[in-house]
Amino acid sequence: GKSEYDLLVVGGGSGGLACAKEAAQFGRKVAVLDYVEPSPQGTQWGLGGTCVNVGCIPKKLMHQAALLGSALKDAQHYGWNISQPVQHTWSVMAQAVQNYVKSLNWGHRVQLQDKKVKYFNIKGSFSDPHTIRGLTKAGKEIVITAEKIVIATGGRPKYPTHIAGALEYGITSDDLFWLKESPGKTLLVHLSLLHFCEDVVCISLTDISPDVSLECAGFLTGIGLDTTVMIRSIPLRGFDQVSRKHQMSSLVAKHMESYGTKFLKKCIPTKVEKLESNKLQVTWKNTDLGTEESDSFDTVMWAVGRVPDTKTLNLETVGVKTNPETGKIIVDASEATSVPHIYAVGDITEGRPELTPTAIAAGKLLARRLFGQSSELMDYDNIPTTVFTPLEYGCVGLSEEKAVQCYGSDNIEVFHAYYKPLEFTVAERDATQCYIKMVCLRESEQRILGLHFIGPNAGEVIQGFALGIKCGATYPQLMKTIGIHPTCAEEVTKLHITKRSGLDATVTGC
Repeated sequence: GKSEYDLLVVGGGSGGLACAKEAAQFGRKVAVLDYVEPSPQGTQWGLGGTCVNVGCIPKKLMHQAALLGSALKDAQHYGWNISQPVQHTWSVMAQAVQNYVKSLNWGHRVQLQDKKVKYFNIKGSFSDPHTIRGLTKAGKEIVITAEKIVIATGGRPKYPTHIAGALEYGITSDDLFWLKESPGKTLLVHLSLLHFCEDVVCISLTDISPDVSLECAGFLTGIGLDTTVMIRSIPLRGFDQVSRKHQMSSLVAKHMESYGTKFLKKCIPTKVEKLESNKLQVTWKNTDLGTEESDSFDTVMWAVGRVPDTKTLNLETVGVKTNPETGKIIVDASEATSVPHIYAVGDITEGRPELTPTAIAAGKLLARRLFGQSSELMDYDNIPTTVFTPLEYGCVGLSEEKAVQCYGSDNIEVFHAYYKPLEFTVAERDATQCYIKMVCLRESEQRILGLHFIGPNAGEVIQGFALGIKCGATYPQLMKTIGIHPTCAEEVTKLHITKRSGLDATVTGC
């Protein structure tokens, strides 16, 4: 079968689906090609990409499960008679989360059908710059030609194959969210951060998406599992790191330690072996002490970064250029690749944030430029994001070190404060790591360059302030903003209490 289309989107994730549906709105003939290669452990899923199936959606739902556990512990302080300790059943949570994800898979298929977008569940590759070939499950060859092609295949987790036993016995985030039974004692390993859980072991060895190991370790700890994180250097690489004592990333990790997550710092795993008991024996090197250590776990999860899912696309045949170091596709401001009619959006593109809303917006704008006579480009500045650790970390704009790099330390002023959420008072929760930092340009207007917030509901707080910062908000304008009392977000409007300049200043708190 040979089909011709105005637009072919290769990849059924957030960015690809958004681009395809938007293009169809202009009356164009559009097709989406998507196929999920099973993980080495055999896990596979439906249409929707990483976010829907093995990313944002299941992660946030499991994070919510952990928050509910904490709320149950707090409840007795508020007069609720709840027997302690409370128990969590993994299979009930997993089934509910997986059922919801499956409903999203079906919803995406229905939306494509409603918009008359043809969906091919096949794995394809370029045979020439306008043609993709692939095989159906029945072995029938499908040939699809298109005037324009958008690549949006995203990425998949890496395995540290140089570590003996890593591929045979470890899992990744591709598998964790689809486990039917509890992972038990877990280890999560990251080059910057190593994670260990009672029945599971998770390992992350790169700096591409370091938040995954922390987020997974957070909810595993929260539902009562013995969890360990292994860190080679620093947690949350790429986020704010200024001032060793008070960096945002360090505060997140310190709260997780107080929350019950164990950390193995300055450690590198060397091998994983399966014992007769079916437990996994992990051996690692402590680079600080120069010693070799080991422990057994039920699960080992690798969070060693992600690689672009392009190996079967045959990009080199059609001349699509990639970064040889990252494997990501090189695009210009209009998402165009080195081949005039081939474009790319989302995590697969070089230098773009690996965030679902970013991919969706970029995909829609691309379709409007291609078929709707628009000239609007995607603006990648001041994009907000949140790490869903037990104590959430949300940020928008520049980190302090990036601001100093761009403008010089003498031109940067930082306003900051510790605070205590009202919700923590009656429950007598530790609020030591609840902290806000605002990075401003030191000039008459004091434009806000970055806002960093650690505390409950950080995502909701940052989303609200992101609009102001996107519009060029200044520190004086923020000080004129009346906060909603008594909320955590209100604390941001009171940052006149403390300020500091330079990278080594002492935090005074409030």
